[in-house]
Amino acid sequence: MAVDPLIELRDVNKHFGSLHVLRDINLTVGRGEVVVVIGPSGSGKSTLCRTVNRLEPVDSGTILLDGRPLPEEGKSLARLRAEVGMVFQSFNLFAHKSVLENVSLAQIKVRGRKKEQAEARSRELLERVGLAAHAGKYPAQLSGGQQQRVAIARALAMDPKALLFDEPTSALDPEMINEVLEVMRQLARDGMTMVVVTHEMGFARSAANRVVFMADGSIVEDRAPEEFFTAPESDRAKDFLSKILKH
Repeated sequence: MAVDPLIELRDVNKHFGSLHVLRDINLTVGRGEVVVVIGPSGSGKSTLCRTVNRLEPVDSGTILLDGRPLPEEGKSLARLRAEVGMVFQSFNLFAHKSVLENVSLAQIKVRGRKKEQAEARSRELLERVGLAAHAGKYPAQLSGGQQQRVAIARALAMDPKALLFDEPTSALDPEMINEVLEVMRQLARDGMTMVVVTHEMGFARSAANRVVFMADGSIVEDRAPEEFFTAPESDRAKDFLSKILKH
């Protein structure tokens, strides 16, 4: 059990029509913990990730952030999304706004910061993700890896309690994947609470405190990376790893 739980899912269920995508999910993520969620396609990983900031409402069960149930809607939901940042496969940057404006916008709109204050914070974060020199550019002038790092800076700009990553490198060319994972590794070292859905097993091995393996909407294993990768307990995990680790 995590010492200081930040995110808790208790008996969470979710259906899409007749499809039962999350089945009695129980998961606790402690403050400062990095939990990597892996599993075959269609196992419910992304849906799980999206329920934590209510991008997907659940059918039953409870999700707590910092001991409080997730708000239903309205202003408190917007606040929640500021506290639980999300980085998607697609970067979702505003094409007509500069990198600096992309990172500053929500700080001004949601956090109520003054423009100068927001821009100063944005520059600091662009420095952190290695993009300080690109503040004046537009998304189309950047590579996919750079755009994803801008998206991470934008999420960090809200000073979130936790960050969710939904397959953040799956839309990237192979040579750009590492620059994004390196930023994520640094965040992990800095103590950011992270839930990461990914196919990058090297990242799971090196940066995760725990690996959660999902199949058919259930959590099959939840263990330390070393244990999971060297001695998986379930046949599902053994089968999954044998397919993935051969490549």
